Order: sequence, then structure tokens, then C-alpha cells
Amino acid sequence: MMKRYQTITLQVQDGIATLCLNRPDKKNAINFLMIDELLDVAKQLQKSRDIFAVKIMGAKGDFSAGLDLGELNNPKNTLSAIYQLIKPSMSKFQRVCLIWQQLPMPVIAVVQGVCLGGGLQLALGADIRIVDHKAKIALLEAKWGLVADMGITHTAYGVRSDVLKQLAMTAEMLSSVKACELGLMTHVSDMPELMADDLIAKISSRSPDAVLAAKRVVNAAHCINHAALYQEKYWQLKLLIGKNRRLAIAKAYQDGITFVKRQFR
Repeated sequence: MMKRYQTITLQVQDGIATLCLNRPDKKNAINFLMIDELLDVAKQLQKSRDIFAVKIMGAKGDFSAGLDLGELNNPKNTLSAIYQLIKPSMSKFQRVCLIWQQLPMPVIAVVQGVCLGGGLQLALGADIRIVDHKAKIALLEAKWGLVADMGITHTAYGVRSDVLKQLAMTAEMLSSVKACELGLMTHVSDMPELMADDLIAKISSRSPDAVLAAKRVVNAAHCINHAALYQEKYWQLKLLIGKNRRLAIAKAYQDGITFVKRQFR
């Protein structure tokens, strides 16, 4: 279980697995290697009968600034991303956020600092999210001319559709309290990791089979909808090749940029 990784760390102690996103110089931005390493860890945890809870957090005070756009814009990686969008099965970007729902133990995200875009979508994949009161949260994809496409149709089912549309359309930055009020986060705390540990202690006092059953039963109300996941990929692919995507990137760095008329129906 103590395999060495380049972009994450994994520590297991007293039945608790602490998974830490570890690219602090990039505010723990998610690159292709991190996605592969997160999927590898999740597959290991899926087989474990000794671990009864997982904590996901970020190094050096930030959860994650989202996808590493610098790496995504590399032509080689762009081709890889396009392949993930056009293949008929779930994309790697969707799987890295949805796989935590398949684990047989509770997964708790400890959110501090920035939690943006793909970072927020990763946190939404956890069963419970405990956020520091100073954290900043946003579905930031619209700022870059993109749409949330990492399983958001499944992980944000607790958020009202009108609220989710507004957040996805505006890329509005939220305080931790507001994010909790809207259903993106579960609890706000001055000491989120300590609160997570206290919650894990309560959960671990119950039958692990009853805990597993609770997770499976609640998740059964929101089964995987492949048509919805396809829509995420379909629209992201269209945005990536559209003119307004390039203009959105320029607009993020300079004033006076005007979008062309809507290209798609």
C-alpha cells in the first residue's frame, strides 16, 4: 500500500488512509500524471479490508487549483484529452472524480485554500466535504471557455439545478460558508482536518458492513447515467475546438476581448 508516487502521497495509519495532492508549487493543480496516480491509489483502496476511511487533502494549505492548464495546452496532452472525450466509455477525467464513490469505505475531503475547477469536482467525488472557513471555491471552467466535465452531472446532485447552472455559467468565486449553504460542501470548520478525524472516529465505532451498506444504498438513488456523462464530453469537445474558447483564454489576461456570436445550438 505504501507505493511511492510523484504527485501525491499516501499514508496509512490506524486504518485511515490519508491521500495528499502534492504539487504545492502549482497549488496542487491536477496534471495527467496525478490523475493516473489517483486512479492507481483508488484501485488499491478498493481491494482493502483493513482501511475503514480515506481522507483526501492538499499539501501546503491548498486543496487544488484545478486542472493544470499549462500542461493541458501542450499539443501532445491536448490530443490525449481529445481522445478521452471522443472514446465511447467514461473519460479518465470523469473516472478520477467518480471512482471514490465506488470505494467500500467513506471518503472525506478536507478542503483548504483554493478549491477550483477540477479540484472542486474531485472534492465533490468524496462522500463528505469539510471546508476551512477561509477557503475559496469555484467552478472555474467558464473563465477558460470550458464546461465542468469531470462527472459533475453525478457528483453535484445535491445542488439545486438552477444554482449549479449559475455557478457553471459565471465561474463565481464562493466563500466556504456560501459553498456550504449551496450544498457544495458539507461542513465549515476552523480546523477541518480535526473535524474529519472526529467524524472518522464516530464512523469507525459502527459496523464496517453497515457503513458500506449506507454508502451503497444512498448512492443507488443516483446510478451512473452514461448519457449524462456523454453530454459532458460532447460539449467539452465542441468548446475545445470553438473560437470562443481561445477568446476566453485571452479575456482572462486582457481587457477589451469580445466573443464571437454563439457557434453552437
